[in-house]
Amino acid sequence: MREAAFLRQNQARWQQYETQPPATPDELAARFISLTDDLAYAQTFYPQSPTTAYLNTLAGKFHQSLYQNKPEEKRRLARFWALEVPLVVARHWPALAWAMGLFALFVVVGALSAAYDDGFLRVVLGDGYVNQTLANIRKGDPMAIYKSEGSSVMFIGIAANNIAVALQTFAWGLTLGVGTLYALFKNGVMLGAFQYFFYQQHVLRASLLTIWIHGTLEIPSIVLAGGAGFILGGGLLFPGTYSRRISLARAARDAVKLALGLVPIIVVAAFLESFVTRHTEMPVALSLSIIGGSAAFMVWYFGIYPRQVRRRAALAEEPQL
Repeated sequence: MREAAFLRQNQARWQQYETQPPATPDELAARFISLTDDLAYAQTFYPQSPTTAYLNTLAGKFHQSLYQNKPEEKRRLARFWALEVPLVVARHWPALAWAMGLFALFVVVGALSAAYDDGFLRVVLGDGYVNQTLANIRKGDPMAIYKSEGSSVMFIGIAANNIAVALQTFAWGLTLGVGTLYALFKNGVMLGAFQYFFYQQHVLRASLLTIWIHGTLEIPSIVLAGGAGFILGGGLLFPGTYSRRISLARAARDAVKLALGLVPIIVVAAFLESFVTRHTEMPVALSLSIIGGSAAFMVWYFGIYPRQVRRRAALAEEPQL
């Protein structure tokens, strides 16, 4: 749009930001995010304009207000997970929904492939894993593979591997999303074949009560990392009114926040897999409690809470009468 129209559309809001102090830290953060978006737009279309210089100064003041003292510094991490990550989720929900839908489709493909092709399981899971698990099933302990290594060593290895997989799935968004799609396909097909294997051996219940102790956090985290990859790819493919460079920078900022926000969840999942999943003899009620609690957290933090944060941010943006 023309600069004059841009000014007419936003000037009253900017003046409100200058003259009316924010009521809460959430409102301060919401204003800063809104200003940086306006500044990015102005830098793209009116780089030498006084409007751009004005927005740069105003955004700088808000940045200083956010990070001006040490107590505020200590709260930055808390704000990151309490505000910034949920806002990213709310802003990019369609990309995350695509990742979840495609992953679910690939899980079904994996299960059906395993059902109709006896050799598919060994191709996907490997002969070593299949043979060892079959031996464990014959011994009456189908999940014994989770007891085959020391907890601490297992934790370090699993955490490092899963973080690498998640970050790689996200970074492959730079391939216009093709690499991310492949990563979701690979992991989805593997999960579908994996669960069908236990169904085929009549130990599906035992596998669900054991594997999903950690899988309830781990699997959605990998899928959400795929959503972050789609956000990154979308910034390249669909720049909208921005230049492709600015669009990619904006998408990368949000995608990186989401990817980093998943890291603690992946670490907790690795802890559960290493120290809790191995206790296959635990009561069913305890297993269901862990699985249910993890599922409730994921639904709340990535489904319900982002909408609440976005609603509060939108209310904070409304002009005061």
